[in-house]
Amino acid sequence: MTAYPVPHQVKLVLARHGATEWSQSGRHTGRTDVPLVAEGRAQAERMGLVLGAMPFALVLTSPLARARDTCVLAGFGDRAETCDELLEWDYGDYEGRTTEEIRTERPGWSLWADGVPGGEAAGAVGRRVDRVIERARAQAGDTLCFAHGHVLRVLASRWVGLPPIGGRFLALEAGALAVLGWEREEPVIERWNEPSPG
Repeated sequence: MTAYPVPHQVKLVLARHGATEWSQSGRHTGRTDVPLVAEGRAQAERMGLVLGAMPFALVLTSPLARARDTCVLAGFGDRAETCDELLEWDYGDYEGRTTEEIRTERPGWSLWADGVPGGEAAGAVGRRVDRVIERARAQAGDTLCFAHGHVLRVLASRWVGLPPIGGRFLALEAGALAVLGWEREEPVIERWNEPSPG
């Protein structure tokens, strides 16, 4: 029987930014820098109640304001490092549009299956988050990431060794938290889509 080495078992905690006007209306929000609404700011502050007691070796945030502001309101602004790999999926020509609007032109359209014209392919998003995972697994302790819905879904899929489009099965609400960890030597999703307390 082969003995497999147990990896250095750090965790990756994911925090999706709080609600924005576009997230509430279902508009695809890639690189457009929309602000948090009052509810989103409150979600971010409540995140701090959970996350503040946890020690992190590394805190990363997308450079977009909705993620950065969530990070600051949760109490990690002074420790966070901006990470371009955590930018949201580039939706290209579909930026700012809802799925329903897109499907009037492309019936049955799915971001995961069909992609976006003028935007980013799932594989490119996967390669970005692979670098985040590699960096997190090299830390001496856990890593916290503040970012966006689709990019975090791809990240979770890649954490457990699935292709980027595996993220299609992992809904993640605005203001939600998740924990990626281990069961023995296997990477697992320990907790998923947990709302901020309160």
